[in-house]
Amino acid sequence: MKTLTVFTPSYNRAHTLGRTYESLCRQTSKDFEWLVIDDGSTDNTKELIEGWIVEAQIEIRYVYQKNQGMHGAHNTAYKYINTELNVCIDSDDYMPDNAVECIVAFWKQHGSNKYAGIIGLDAMADGTIIGTKFPDGLKTTTLRGYYEDLHGTGDKKMIYRTEIIKKYPPYPLFEGEHYVGLAYLYYMIDTDYELLVSNNIYVIVEYQDDGSSRGMWNQYWQNPKGFAFLRKFDMMQTMSWKRKIQDNIHYVSHSIRSKNSRFLFESPIGWLTFLCIIPGIMLYYVNKYKVKRNLLYGK
Repeated sequence: MKTLTVFTPSYNRAHTLGRTYESLCRQTSKDFEWLVIDDGSTDNTKELIEGWIVEAQIEIRYVYQKNQGMHGAHNTAYKYINTELNVCIDSDDYMPDNAVECIVAFWKQHGSNKYAGIIGLDAMADGTIIGTKFPDGLKTTTLRGYYEDLHGTGDKKMIYRTEIIKKYPPYPLFEGEHYVGLAYLYYMIDTDYELLVSNNIYVIVEYQDDGSSRGMWNQYWQNPKGFAFLRKFDMMQTMSWKRKIQDNIHYVSHSIRSKNSRFLFESPIGWLTFLCIIPGIMLYYVNKYKVKRNLLYGK
């Protein structure tokens, strides 16, 4: 059995998947398989993947599902993965040629049942690190600890033990919505396990105009139940009062958008939610304006 599963959720990304595939074919270690979760694509993704399977340059599994969004594709991926480690590489990203080799070697040298996996770096095509590197000498951290305690910035790449991932509940699915932040699962894992820290670059990132990393105002507007769920979870997990206040303001805004009149009673910190009602209403109208402006100007 391979050590690592590289899984890629994809929705109408036939035009970018080739770069991901080519980078996997160039890997200096073949100790991995590629799992593609086709999240309801209507382009030629299926035909493309089937052609690559015939080429047999790398081991590929292809799974098609009705469109559920990124988090739904992750749920499906975790059902199929049976390797020791797994890492998500988005359909618009690719891996440095030695990424798999570095991941497997690092884990074999430092990994154990004490850790949930590895946290490493994302970079742009020119080698610029996304956000900040990890401090010298830092051996372990949690994802939340990196951002809140160490004040780290930028997207990071998590490689998880599959056994750990499967211990936690899947991302919730809300009818008519397609987004729940992936951090929900990662932060649950944070409460029980740390991640090994690596300053290696594991992914080259290219943010797409239609990707989930952009257009967050539209994401807020289209997926209010998912975001309200995440805000309730986060306001109880974070130790930062600044973050708790931000979560409550957003929770109010999302609740107004989803027409949830019971939001105050459902809040885990009702008194703080009450104090955030006015700024939450203001944020709702800012969100509404931003979405309308994006429609007008095509942004």
